[in-house]
Amino acid sequence: MLKRTVAPDFFPSSGWRGWCLVGSALAVVVWATATGQTPKRVLAGEENRVAGAPIQPDALAQNKRLGRGVNIIGYDPLWRDRTKARFRPEFFRMIREAGFQHVRINLHPFRDNPSSKLDEAGLRPEYLETLDWAVDHALQAGLMVVLDFHEFQAMGKEPQKWKPRYLACWETIAQRQKNRPPEVLFELLNEPNSALTPELWNQLLRETLALIRRSNPHRTVIIGPAQWNNISQLKNLQLPAEDRNIIVTIHYYSPFEFTHQGAAFAGRKDKVGIRWGTERDRQAIVADFDQAQAWATKTGRPLYLGEFGVYDRAPPEDRAAWLSFVTRQAEKRGWSWAYWQFDGDFILYDIRKGQWVEPVLRAILPPETPLLPQKP
Repeated sequence: MLKRTVAPDFFPSSGWRGWCLVGSALAVVVWATATGQTPKRVLAGEENRVAGAPIQPDALAQNKRLGRGVNIIGYDPLWRDRTKARFRPEFFRMIREAGFQHVRINLHPFRDNPSSKLDEAGLRPEYLETLDWAVDHALQAGLMVVLDFHEFQAMGKEPQKWKPRYLACWETIAQRQKNRPPEVLFELLNEPNSALTPELWNQLLRETLALIRRSNPHRTVIIGPAQWNNISQLKNLQLPAEDRNIIVTIHYYSPFEFTHQGAAFAGRKDKVGIRWGTERDRQAIVADFDQAQAWATKTGRPLYLGEFGVYDRAPPEDRAAWLSFVTRQAEKRGWSWAYWQFDGDFILYDIRKGQWVEPVLRAILPPETPLLPQKP
């Protein structure tokens, strides 16, 4: 049994959901018996839909429902071999009960499906089954789902080389997930960068969006600016004006020398002891977020802070202060957000110990902040 470290009165009981589903199932059986008709199959998560809600979701309402989230399973061995998974099914319910409203599932279709053919998706049946498993469990736990195409390294280095496979992967994923409820969102690409310039990305995002719209005309799609989803690049992001079912994502790790101190992968293994928390530090974040919000207000596009975090070698008290300030500033502006990440680096949950990293959890989900509404 996993240790639960959140107070029981921090979130509302979800027992009513089970009784409602039982009652609904009995009603369907009675109806089917009386009419002789076969009830339509309900996909996992459809019980979360609002009665009478329009088929075409509203991006602003969808963003509000996303609320608070966490990135998961991007670097878990389960994509190659489910028997080696670190992430367990019960973690979905645990994440929801802690107060999160969605998970951002980081997909690496190229990495996890090695293939010499670059003009086809090449997604293994086992990979697609694992994807279904993750989406099913998340929805059943009452979580919304962002499917994030996380192959930013390959696409950033050689975008033209990987473009055909990228589009083929999206066609396969979109077709397979097309009957999912509105609680499942597609994110076109994590952090376009380098050779995938703002100009090339604006072209590719339109092509990808058009492809997805053929099978998912009403799916809410998440798109971010080039150069690592940087706030400064929002001004160069060109979205199709006629498509309003889009949420715009940004990522935030500033100041980088603070958030990535001690991270060998960032070339900062021995650069530690950097502090954060002065008024000047806080105002720098406020200025960046105000810039993003000004763009959102002008364009009428909702914002999603899809990644943010501090590496675990930063001074603990400063790490907690930065995380708390960033999340509260995002929520003040009506943004949804997803912490980077559940386990691995920037750790939020210690799987080996079976417990949350309490200072991080309490920084981003303090007990005094109420659970945001799941339904519009």
